[in-house]
Amino acid sequence: VQLQASGGGLVQPGGSLRLSCAASGVIFRINGMGWYRQAPGKQRELVASTNSLGTTTYAESVKGRFTISRDSANNTIFLEMNSLKPEDTAVYFCRLTGKNWIDYWGQGTLVTVSS
Repeated sequence: VQLQASGGGLVQPGGSLRLSCAASGVIFRINGMGWYRQAPGKQRELVASTNSLGTTTYAESVKGRFTISRDSANNTIFLEMNSLKPEDTAVYFCRLTGKNWIDYWGQGTLVTVSS
């Protein structure tokens, strides 16, 4: 399973970005997909996730600003990020939890929020 994340970039505070993550390869089952981020000097943290039932989970810091969505037919997830803040600056990684609850990670895409 390979995950390809894209959509990162430089944006001003208050701006928006949309991240995409496409999964490819032999995928027997997807138990969940999600977005994580890691800022310099900090641990990787959950940003948003969605499971096979469509249930979504968000970090408190992004609730009301970020929206995760999924295109199941194409094994792709998206992260719509609005009202971005400098503290949202990080490398964003996508994660897929597949059969037997094995996790796969993408390579990360850098989001920089700065004026």
